[in-house]
Amino acid sequence: MITVVLTLSGCTSPSATVTATPTANVTPTATPQTLTLSTTTSMRDSGLLDTLLPDFEKEYNAKVNVIAQGSGAALALGQSGDADVLIVHSPAAETTFMNAGYGWNRTQFAHNWFVIVGPSSDPAGIRNMTNATMAFKQIYDNKSVFVGRGDNSGTASKELALWNGTSYAAPNNKTMTWYKSTGQGMLQTLQIANQLGGYALTDKSTYLQNQKNLTELTILVDSTPDMINKYDVIEVNATMHPSVNYDLAHKFLQFMTSNATQQKISQYGMDTVGQKLFVADKLNTTST
Repeated sequence: MITVVLTLSGCTSPSATVTATPTANVTPTATPQTLTLSTTTSMRDSGLLDTLLPDFEKEYNAKVNVIAQGSGAALALGQSGDADVLIVHSPAAETTFMNAGYGWNRTQFAHNWFVIVGPSSDPAGIRNMTNATMAFKQIYDNKSVFVGRGDNSGTASKELALWNGTSYAAPNNKTMTWYKSTGQGMLQTLQIANQLGGYALTDKSTYLQNQKNLTELTILVDSTPDMINKYDVIEVNATMHPSVNYDLAHKFLQFMTSNATQQKISQYGMDTVGQKLFVADKLNTTST
């Protein structure tokens, strides 16, 4: 034990005796950097980000501010410089974004599949069809309730492409009572389809991760060749927007494509729904 005697000059109070307890030398922790991630809602609603982000935040002493919305809105935040890095799944919109110079280093890190879900009674008779466009045509012909996102997301863009493939004009909720447009994210749209007993297009991962609460819906058209769903990381152009945290954004891209993270992505879902919810593309050698 160390005793330190302090003599207080010019004071009438007695000298103070202080017992000092040895302590470890601790370096103060630096304030975490902030990374703003603008991402499609399926990354949040599938639960994948909740699994991955703690590792990134710990490794880089960072705090990730997640803004989850449709890919169109996510890209808009990148275009305005209000996000540092993006995760999106809208290929045509991404190409336009990159060609305009708003993004750097677009990298596909994973994919899964779009599926069509609906009531088990399947009034349009699409169960087990191998062509999603023809399934949409049968839903249209039958005027079965269909719930779309209508939010300029990657899923909404895919839905529109499928409607256009039917040779019919895309339905809208102003003139067609059977078509409902939510303007909301994937999980909210599935919840409304569940309430209405309607069909919906969704990424498979979000549906499976939440299916216990979607008791009126089942997968009817699954993993057809025209339903691949690719996810990309894009860094926001730091020359165009000097305020973005490009250094941390680049670290995030490296993290998402690292072997350790890709292994986690490749196994995600096994402990919750008993099947893999994503294909980790940096581990996958097949063409996507």
